Amino acid sequence: MAATAGTVETVAGLMAELAALEDPRARAVNEKHGDDHGVNLGKLRAVAKRVKTQQALSRELWDTGDTAARLLSLLICRPKEFTAVELDTMLRQGTVPKVNDWFVNYVVKKSAHAEELRQAWFADPDPVVAASGWALTSERIVKKPEGLDLPGLLDTIEARMKDAPDRLQWAMNNALAQIGIENPELRARALDIGERLEVLKDYPTPPNCTSPFAPIWITEIVRRRENP
Repeated sequence: MAATAGTVETVAGLMAELAALEDPRARAVNEKHGDDHGVNLGKLRAVAKRVKTQQALSRELWDTGDTAARLLSLLICRPKEFTAVELDTMLRQGTVPKVNDWFVNYVVKKSAHAEELRQAWFADPDPVVAASGWALTSERIVKKPEGLDLPGLLDTIEARMKDAPDRLQWAMNNALAQIGIENPELRARALDIGERLEVLKDYPTPPNCTSPFAPIWITEIVRRRENP
């Protein structure tokens, strides 16, 4: 049962609420993507909206190790209050795909330690950690490319993306596309790398969505920008 207004939220109460929201059909869909929870994310966000930001409670929820609880934790935390060491530890604990995605996008990107961690994670031997470093690199390619060795990144992508584990491959492919989209002088090379490596060329793409295959992705986004 959901807490009423004015109720002091507890980990036990929130865990019971999340358990009540468990939907076997949602779990079946999520498990296909490697996510071991069955809570509708819209309903989970509604819980977070009610609870509001509570850093101590967020830490307690994270420490349960439960995926739904960790997703809720990431929605109610204060990203700027985590140290770099804490963020590194959390990344290595939260390897479930949706937890990792929200952690990088909702917490690390808002942290003062984002660049420090990007550099530390980028070449980590753990492919999930490295993928997070590449995700932060894609953010920089788009928003703050100054100081990045973009030709060097293309060299690394060309050499390693084809045989990279799935999540690292996806993150490197995103960086490839962003380099091609944002940098006309490197676009031909990015397109060539994508065409030759054929990573995600056959990825099933719903109607009205852009394929993640880098040559199609780059070409379509550039076309939209040039012909709004």
